[in-house]
Amino acid sequence: MRTLLSRTRSARSARRTGSGSARPLLIAAGILLAVVLAGPWLAPHDPYLVDLGQSLRPISANHLLGTDQLGRDVLSRVLTGGRTTVGIALVALAASVLVGVPLGLYSGYLGRGTDWVTMRVSDAFMSFPEYVVAIVLTGLMGPGFLNLVLAVVVVKWVGYTRLVRSIVIQEKTQDYFMVSAVSGSSRTRTITRHLIPHVVGPVLSLATLDVGKIVLLVASLSFLGLGVPQPSPEWGAMLSEGRAYFTRTTILMLAPGMAIFLVVILTSLAGDWLSARYSLDQTGESHA
Repeated sequence: MRTLLSRTRSARSARRTGSGSARPLLIAAGILLAVVLAGPWLAPHDPYLVDLGQSLRPISANHLLGTDQLGRDVLSRVLTGGRTTVGIALVALAASVLVGVPLGLYSGYLGRGTDWVTMRVSDAFMSFPEYVVAIVLTGLMGPGFLNLVLAVVVVKWVGYTRLVRSIVIQEKTQDYFMVSAVSGSSRTRTITRHLIPHVVGPVLSLATLDVGKIVLLVASLSFLGLGVPQPSPEWGAMLSEGRAYFTRTTILMLAPGMAIFLVVILTSLAGDWLSARYSLDQTGESHA
């Protein structure tokens, strides 16, 4: 008994310590998300305003990051483009979760033919690299917001389906699940009351990690000219446009590149923390 109590106390202490050490990370991630979402209102200039007389101006008090080849303010375009890039990523992520999680729940719960078909379809999707599939799809459908979202969903739903399925199969072996089945609980009640609570933590961890990956994917497609149409500012497209002027002014590539880097690194660190926190919570509960 003392051993169990000491393990539980250690787990609780570790959770408190981890929460404190992660506070700066969560604050930074929250600030970055707020800046990205409020970017168009924070922009000091019109990101679409073309002024060829101000082309490729250096950093100054009026243009904190200079101007691009068309005289547009770089800072304004980075701030506005963030909502485009991250917005597409968040919408695609939400759609991937909405598609993948229910499929995983019912595949793991029903088993047999349903599970076999779902796994064979997911295996087929996983047999091709994500970037290749996304490039082919956007190349066939053409650039645009909805086409980008659809391409991301096609390559990302599989991860959530397989994750949730594995959790459901594991939970089906637990005593509480067998008692629920014997007591005559409906399928919907069993899934919503007993399975979904065990799925939320891992799905949230994976989704947080996927934010950065999807931002990279969206930016890569836009870099190749398969993203949102011009003149809408978007980080990947800004990187592509800045290549031709890299020897004259590095800020055209450095600014959107650093923005992508910050989003990817912060979401990756937050995802790692959530994964560790979830694993620690599960350990503490099992010992309790």
